[in-house]
Amino acid sequence: MYSYSLYQEELVTNHYHPRVNAYYFKQWESHYMDFHTHKEIEIMYVISGKCIVEAVQDTFHMKKGDIILLDAHVPHRLLVEKGSPCRMLNIEFTFVTKKGSFPSIKELTGSTIILDQFLKLKQPYVVVKDTIEIYHALKNLVLELDKNGSEYEPMTHLLFSQVLIKLARMIVDEVEYDQNNSHKQANLYVKIAIDYLHQNYDRDIQIKDVAQAVSLHPGYLHRIFKQQTKSTIMDYLTKLRIQKAKMLLRETDIPVIEISHYIGVNSRQYFSLLFKKYTGMTPNVYRKAVKISIQKFNT
Repeated sequence: MYSYSLYQEELVTNHYHPRVNAYYFKQWESHYMDFHTHKEIEIMYVISGKCIVEAVQDTFHMKKGDIILLDAHVPHRLLVEKGSPCRMLNIEFTFVTKKGSFPSIKELTGSTIILDQFLKLKQPYVVVKDTIEIYHALKNLVLELDKNGSEYEPMTHLLFSQVLIKLARMIVDEVEYDQNNSHKQANLYVKIAIDYLHQNYDRDIQIKDVAQAVSLHPGYLHRIFKQQTKSTIMDYLTKLRIQKAKMLLRETDIPVIEISHYIGVNSRQYFSLLFKKYTGMTPNVYRKAVKISIQKFNT
């Protein structure tokens, strides 16, 4: 491709794969960069410390967990004050003609609505706040890239697609927040709270634990959570636990008496009552019903 913009029409009319041209961790102790451009698209992730990124006429004061995505040919520069070091992970990438069987960007947008929405935004640069998941995805990608060799290409394609889709979700959400500024911060807090629940549902969680993770007063978090999700935090957590229990009953051979501990419910009897309340069946009956359904499907 002659132009490497993330938003060019050719990406969704022909078949291309992203290719990482450069990636590096860098501890900036003090740095003053002139405005510059390059043909690669760039992801800059602040691991620790703080810095300033200027893009065109906008100035972003970035700190730990902040990400900026810069399209190709966008003038930008990095500024790090002396005495305030900043550690970053940078990834620069372009696109090349598809090789192999892994889906192209066109094919991914065809099956992933959020990625299609993201590419239609055509924003030259955007800053979002990570909720940990992006950094883990980027770190895994970098570790895989270090291995080199064609046998590792499928995994790098998979990990890079994961990064793009996760970023797309965050950026589309950010744009939606901007369209409704009065709810922007509340939505962000609720998203972080939901992420916390999905990562800790197997533990004994109380509202105060979620509030502490979000750095909000429990009463305020409870109020905005219910406004945004039409559910209380504990109702959301219970439904999440029931979903996980159904998956474990359906997809694994873990004994029913042990599954309660996998979803953070300490009492087996209470788990059985709770499961029946939400599904109309006891865990044992549900597992048997699933097995019968699978047997009928296979015959």
